[in-house]
Amino acid sequence: MIAGREGLWQVGEVLKCVSAEVRKCGTAARFRRGFVEAFEGSRAAGRLQAGRRERRLSEGYRRRSHEGDEERRVSDGQRWVKHTATEEEAGRTVQEVVIGALGISRRMIQKLTRGRAIQLNRRPAFLGAKVKAGDVVSVRLGHEEEPGLEPVAMELAVVHEDAEVLVIDKPPFLLVHPTSPEQDATLAHGVAHHFRETGVHAKVRPVHRIDRDTSGLVLFAKSAFAHQHLDRQLREREVTREYRALVHGVVADDEGVVDAPIGRDKRNPNLRAVRPGAGGEPARTRFRVERRLAGATLLRLELETGRTHQIRVHMAHLGHPVIGDRQYGGRSLGGLRRQALHASSLAFAHPVSGERMSFESPLPPDLAAVAEALGPPDGR
Repeated sequence: MIAGREGLWQVGEVLKCVSAEVRKCGTAARFRRGFVEAFEGSRAAGRLQAGRRERRLSEGYRRRSHEGDEERRVSDGQRWVKHTATEEEAGRTVQEVVIGALGISRRMIQKLTRGRAIQLNRRPAFLGAKVKAGDVVSVRLGHEEEPGLEPVAMELAVVHEDAEVLVIDKPPFLLVHPTSPEQDATLAHGVAHHFRETGVHAKVRPVHRIDRDTSGLVLFAKSAFAHQHLDRQLREREVTREYRALVHGVVADDEGVVDAPIGRDKRNPNLRAVRPGAGGEPARTRFRVERRLAGATLLRLELETGRTHQIRVHMAHLGHPVIGDRQYGGRSLGGLRRQALHASSLAFAHPVSGERMSFESPLPPDLAAVAEALGPPDGR
C-alpha cells in the first residue's frame, strides 16, 4: 500500500504541473520543459523515500543475519562439513561443488537451501554462484529435530557411536522399526530414548533393517546428511553385511553364490519366494562354510542385495533352510526359539570422514549352544 500511495502521489504531482503549464505556457517548448522538470522532481522525491525504506530493510537484514551467526556459534546442534575448492573446480557453481565434492543429492540440496544450510566463505550461498580456487563451501550436517517416536527405555548394546552414526547389536525378538501404530516398543523407540538421555536432538533413522528374530548389528544415521550418504552406499553395494547362520543339512560346496530373484509368495503375501521372471527382483547371496556339524552347517553369508528375508529364502531354495525358521521350512533344534541367523559383520565408509569402519559381533549364546550340541558330522 505504501508503494501504491507514492505512485498515486507522483502521478498527481505530474498532472498538477501539466495543468499549470497548460494555463501559463504559451509555447510547446516551454510546456515540454515544465512537464519534464515536474516529472523529474516527483521521481527524485520517490527515490528518496524508497532509498530510506531500503536502508531500513538492509539494516534489519544485517541485524538478523548477525543474530543468526551468533546462534550458529553457540548451538551444539550445528555441525558443518567443509570443502575447499580446487583449481580444477574453479568456475563451477556452488551446486556443482556440493553435488560432486560433497556427494549431496539434489533433493537434499533443496532442503538445505530452505534452511540456509549452504554457505560460501561463511556466508549464505546462491547455488548458481561461481567458486574460485580456495573458496570454502560449507554444508550444515544437521539441526535439532524431534525423534519422531515416543522414547522407550531399554538396554541397548551400543557397539559404536559418534556425531553421525550409531551401531547397535540388536537382540532377537525385537523389531528394528515399527510398521504399524500399535508397535510401540521397537529398537527405534529405544534409540529415541538413548538420544534423549544423551542430549541428541535427532530423528531416528535406521539405515537398514534385520528381521525381528534375527540378532546382530544395525546401523543408524544421526542426521539427514549422514543417512543420505549411507543409503547411497547401501544402494551401490558399498556397505558390507555378513551374517552367520545355522542351516539344516551338510552343505557340500565350501563356498558359492545363490543368484535367484525374490518376490512375494503368491500364496502368502507376507512371505517371499524365489520368483524367476517378472515376478521377482534380482537377489544375490554369497556363502562359505565355516564349520560342518552333525546334520547341519554353520555358514557365513554376505548380501550383495537387500531383499526382504533374502538369506532365509535363498537357503530354503538351496534345500538347506535356516534352523528354527518355521516360515521357510526350518525346524527347531536344541530348544532354539527363533531362526538361527545373526548379523555378525558390518562395514561402511564414514559419511563425513570417508574412513572405512568395520564392526564385528560374536555368535550369540543361544546359537553357539546349538552348534556345540550338534557337534562335528562324524560324531567325534
